Amino acid sequence: MFDLAISGKNICTPEGMREGVVLVKDGIIADILPSLPGEVSKTAIDIGKRVLMPGIIDPHVHINEPGRTDWEGFATATRSAAAGGITTLVDMPLNSSPVTTTGDAFDQKLAAAKEQLQVNCGFWGGVVPGNLTEIEKLIDKGVLGFKTFLTHSGIDEFPNSTEPYLHQVMPIIARYGLPLLVHCELTTNVQPPPVSNERSYQNYLSSRPRKWEDDAIALMIRLCEQYQCRVHIVHLSSANSIEQIKQARQKGLPITVETAQHYLYFNAEEIPDAQTPYKCAPPIREKENNEQLWQALQEGVIDFVATDHSPAPPAMKEINSGNLMKAWGGIASLQLALPVLWTAARKRNLQVSHIAQWLCEKPAVLPGLQKRKGKISKGFDADLVVWDPDSSFRVTAEALHHKHKITPYINLELYGVVEQTWLAGQLIFEQGNFPVLNKGKIITS
Repeated sequence: MFDLAISGKNICTPEGMREGVVLVKDGIIADILPSLPGEVSKTAIDIGKRVLMPGIIDPHVHINEPGRTDWEGFATATRSAAAGGITTLVDMPLNSSPVTTTGDAFDQKLAAAKEQLQVNCGFWGGVVPGNLTEIEKLIDKGVLGFKTFLTHSGIDEFPNSTEPYLHQVMPIIARYGLPLLVHCELTTNVQPPPVSNERSYQNYLSSRPRKWEDDAIALMIRLCEQYQCRVHIVHLSSANSIEQIKQARQKGLPITVETAQHYLYFNAEEIPDAQTPYKCAPPIREKENNEQLWQALQEGVIDFVATDHSPAPPAMKEINSGNLMKAWGGIASLQLALPVLWTAARKRNLQVSHIAQWLCEKPAVLPGLQKRKGKISKGFDADLVVWDPDSSFRVTAEALHHKHKITPYINLELYGVVEQTWLAGQLIFEQGNFPVLNKGKIITS
């Protein structure tokens, strides 16, 4: 007797969309059959024409606990994730206090997460100058890889790496086959013009030029080749770097790339002045640039899409002043990852199967989860989302489970309504409610 049978006409499998029934036993997908062979499960549901897709994986999220739980915490972040069809998160090592750059800090992170997780959560360790002796300690404790910045991170406790330091760190990370995730902006290579109007979006955009990204990515490609260390470019926003990434791939270098929903949904030309919810780094660029990002995503040059959910309290976002230069750079969007991407994709006549590639299958590879997560396939974890691609909804602050409801998506009409989220075959979200709480697990390498 199976524990669960989900029947539907639109099951998103690696082979394509198909009609059938997914059978679940002990939290694992036991089989996928054309039809239900009698009474074989304790629970059977029929989702009709709604889509059954693998649970979404977001490997770029700032949860900020411990230490800055007033920005976001495990309880609010993971419930937001569940409400958005996300079943696995990987938490970034900065914005919490202490930052996750030592073995002791990682222990504190795990203790804070315990019994608060609505979905599964893994962790990246941090690479900062001076923590060379902590790298292997963090690996032994189970981090899934490492994150570093090439410019100021916004958090003084998490200073940026320099090229000489990366020469020391990358051979160690390469030896263990783990990825190094890099915020690619080299802010010393070119000085932007002085900003006269700090409320002007165009002035903010000019203050972080594409060349910062392009030079940083060139550096990481060179170091990737030298050490054969897996390098992952986070939140690519400069389309100028697409060609050099293509060439690196053609050489067989172990380099992967993500972009974020906001670079694919918004365009700089449409962003009003003084609207700090749009501020992120690198910035949202022009329509022509962002269309090239879409093309690179469809061609596979960009591997997947992740939110870079990075919330902050209203005062830090300078909501009242509208000062884009002072405001915290980060966009809150965790709960909206699926509908934002789907709304933009359907305008381009793209398919649900593309969404499954970019939000489920490809993101599973970066943290090494591709053998058990990201696909509706026999033997994989029964992490699943049921959603309606043809229904739309208006984003309201009241419906968001993020700690702070500040997001540029408020009042937008989005397609793709998440109706159910299943974690290891257990229903953890349904129609705005959480039937069970804190069933998520900590994922370690």
